[in-house]
Formats: sequence, structure tokens, C-alpha cells
Amino acid sequence: MSGHLLEPRIVRMPEFAPGEWLHVERPLTRSALRGQVVLVDFWDYTCINCIRTLPYLVQWQQRYADKGLTIIGIHAPEFKFAQFRTHLEKAIDAFQLTYPILLDNGYENWSRFANKAWPTKYVVDGDGYIRFRRRGEGYYLETEQAIQQLLRQRDPQVALPDLLPPLRDEDAPGAVCYRPTPELYAGYQGGGLFGGGLGNVSGYLPDRAIMYQLSDAVEREDGRFYLDGFWRAWPESVAFAGRRGGQVVVPYTAVSVNAVLAPSADTVETALEIRPSDDAPIIEVQQDGHFLTPQSAGADVQFLPDGTSFVTVSHPRMYELVNNPGYEAHELTLSFQATGLAVYAFTFTSCVISPPDGR
Repeated sequence: MSGHLLEPRIVRMPEFAPGEWLHVERPLTRSALRGQVVLVDFWDYTCINCIRTLPYLVQWQQRYADKGLTIIGIHAPEFKFAQFRTHLEKAIDAFQLTYPILLDNGYENWSRFANKAWPTKYVVDGDGYIRFRRRGEGYYLETEQAIQQLLRQRDPQVALPDLLPPLRDEDAPGAVCYRPTPELYAGYQGGGLFGGGLGNVSGYLPDRAIMYQLSDAVEREDGRFYLDGFWRAWPESVAFAGRRGGQVVVPYTAVSVNAVLAPSADTVETALEIRPSDDAPIIEVQQDGHFLTPQSAGADVQFLPDGTSFVTVSHPRMYELVNNPGYEAHELTLSFQATGLAVYAFTFTSCVISPPDGR
């Protein structure tokens, strides 16, 4: 295993900013971690790329915690609702995370590390130097190689397992990742310089409920989403303001579709688990004008006996809506059955085990 993976001993890991910690009795410090190999992971519980990284972190925790590795997850929330500890704790339980988590609601640690994206992994040696960093999903083999190399520098006699095989087929060598529809932000502030991804010609009317009319099919473009019915636009989301039947239509090209959804756009209501209405927080899911099949349904989709496919938005998080057999172009339609339900973002994945033609 070559040493070129490791950066020179130049940049020290910064001290952690004061904040709320989970899974530790007292806040961790740089001095307390001296002698340990440390993996710092910046993440957000609604981020699909972060979520796909977590199974590897869980495995590395199990493999190397007793050999000198400490994993620290720094949770920097992308949306305001994710600042609430109760929501984060539900996600931590669902993902079965046991390593220390630091809440970075004010992005103080993000700034100290000069971090740029979710997820980003930093591997730190026993003297506190950052020796390896990777931005974005992936790089699992390289990251584990860096961990093992630093553990061996710490203790040349340490017994280490073989490198972890890919946990998903699409992570294995030979998998192909196509260009998917880019991430769509629903709120009028969006995720960049040009605001959200609403495609209706009427555009956003910030903080007010208005009636939207769905554009004709020939006018709907990949890379935009379209509203039908009464909707209220908020900085981070759009919330259904009618009684039922409002629609969000999303033309896309990808393998799978995920959506960040919430029972309410009001962060206090979600924290207190208060719904704007007594109606069940249900969204029906269709693709190309038909309800999903078990072969195309995402992990969070349920079915009624008559074949209706739907998701129940019980709390704010990312929901997997569609998981197609291959990389394809489709149109997703979400029909909202309760007022107040909010959409924050859509993300799309595109990796397949091999190209559709087998080449």
C-alpha cells in the first residue's frame, strides 16, 4: 500500500468549536484525541450523498474503533428543520450510528475546516495533522487505505483486516454513472445564485399562497419542477396550501429519485410534531401517468390493495420515491392529499452496474 495517498504533515486539524455533542460524556478536544487516528465526516441527514456514505462509516467504526480509530460526524444542516436535535436523533437511530456526533448548526466547524461540501472526509494522524481528505461521495477504498496506513504508523504490530469490499454493486469497479438531472431546490432562495427550480411561467410569489396552473407537457423541461394547485413559496420550500389534490410534476433522467419532504414548512410545527391539518400526511406517487410498480418503487413507497403507490410524510427527512431498473427518462407526479405538506429538494442518482446494452 503506497504512501502517496497521504498528505504531508503540514495542516493541523483545528480545535472543535463549542457545540452540542451526542454519544460522548464530554466534548472531544484535539488534545484528548492525541494518539488516535481520527476520521472527521461533515454530513447532513437529508443529503443523499451523505446517506450513501454512512454504511461505510458504520463498518469502519466496527472494524477499527478498537485499533485506534475515532470517527466524528459533524452535522452541518442544509435546511433549518435539520437544526433540531429531535429530528437528527431520529435519523441517527435509523442509520444506526454510534460514533460521536457534533451539531454544527452555526457552521463554526465548517468554517474552521474551510469545508466546501457534503460529505467531506478528513483523516487525521495521531499527532493531529490532516493527512487525507476527500470531498463528495465515494473514494471508499482510498479512505480505508489511508486509515490503515495511519493505524500502522501508530502501531506497526496492529492486526488489520482486509479492505472492505464494496457494500453496493454500483460501488464496484465497472459500474457506470451517467449524468443525472441536477439537484432541484424547491424554495425561492434555491441552492445557488439563480434561486429555486420552479418551472411555472408565473414563477415564485415569495411567502404568499397563489394558484398555479400546470404547464403543458410539451413545455415541461428536465431540470425543472412544476406546480398545480394552491401553493405557498417559502425560502427553503414550497408548501401545499389547498385541501387536497395539488401536484408537483418533475421531468427527470436518472435511475432513482429522492425528495426532501416535511409534514409542514413551519420548523416549530415539525419540531413539536404538529400538523397543519388532521388529514393523513400522504403523497401519492405516479410515474408517466401510472402508479409505481414494486420494481420501480423507492424504499419509502407503500401500496394500497388497489395499487395506489404513496409515501407517508411522518417527519422531515429524505424519502426515496423511485428506484428504476436502469437509467431512464420519466416524468414523476406527486399528488398531495393534505394541506401544509412541504417539498424542499429533489435529488437524482444515476449509477448502474453496467451499461444497458451490456458493453
